Formats: sequence, structure tokens, C-alpha cells
Amino acid sequence: MYQDLSTFNLPTGFRGRPAWFVQLWWLVQSSFFRLSPQPAYAWRRFILRLFGATIGEGTLIRSTVTVTYPWKLRVGKNVWIGDSAILYTLSPITIGDNTVVSQLCHLCAADHDFTISSFPIRGKSITIGHQVWLASDVFVAPGISVGDYTVVGARSSIFRSLPDRMICFGTPCTPVRPRQLSALTSS
Repeated sequence: MYQDLSTFNLPTGFRGRPAWFVQLWWLVQSSFFRLSPQPAYAWRRFILRLFGATIGEGTLIRSTVTVTYPWKLRVGKNVWIGDSAILYTLSPITIGDNTVVSQLCHLCAADHDFTISSFPIRGKSITIGHQVWLASDVFVAPGISVGDYTVVGARSSIFRSLPDRMICFGTPCTPVRPRQLSALTSS
């Protein structure tokens, strides 16, 4: 069946905030957040918290990061989120402590059911564990979890959840070998 977008309806309460609040966030993000100087990490943490995000101390979020709905974002301590990363928080996204989400990564927490003509949107939470490294330009599909201490190689696309302590890469992303414990204890 093909989609008939004229019949699409956003589910009631899907955004989690009123439309005016969403628009206010997008205005603030495109100005005060986006135009802030690169080292203004505390300022960006403050703005995200003001709009309902949980952001741990020591977290570094670049000014070019895009967050759709900050009230659906939970970020641990000492996390790095790189330039032009997209956190498409149509459903909750949780990122554990000491994790790196490198530049150009895209965490997509929703999709559409293409088997129904009204093309309904489906929010599906994403969980990224502690001490994970998502290298440059990684795509994380809706509903995915990435285990603690896992490394995902550049330009990988994750369509299935990944276990703890693995080095993974590819499209589709697959575990290749264990991440050595000695590398984990030196940090």
C-alpha cells in the first residue's frame, strides 16, 4: 500500500510539549545555541537543561549539534557530542557517561510505518551505553541500544542492537572482535 500523506496525523502528545514551546526551542537553538562560541559548553548545557534535557557535568556539546526535542534527551557525565551531530529525539535518547558521539553522527529515534497508508510515525527510544565511541558519521536507527564500552567504526549504520565490549563496523554494523579490557582500564 502506498502512503497518502493527506491522512497523516501526529499522535496527540507526541512532541511532549505544546507547539509554541517546540517553536520557542527551535528559535533558541538556531540563535543562542547555534551562534554561541565554540568553548561555551557550559552555556549550551544550561540552555538544554532549561528546555528539559538532563545533561551531566563535564559534557561537551558543540554548537552545531541539532537536538529536536531536548526534553527527551538524557546525557551522562563527561560526554562529547561532535560537530553537526543530529539527535533526532522524537523518542527518548539516552547517552551514558564518558561516551563520544563523533561529528556527523545521526541518532534517529523515530520512523514511519510504511505499510499503513496514513504513514504513522513511531517513536522508538535509543540507548547508547557508558564509555562507547561512535566514530564519525555513524547512523543509529530507531529502537537501537549500543552496549557499554563498545566502539563503532566510522560511517557504520546500526540497524540491530550491539553488545557490550565489542568493536563493530559496517553497513549493516556487526560486531567484529572484543574490545580489549586492557584498553578500558588505562582510561
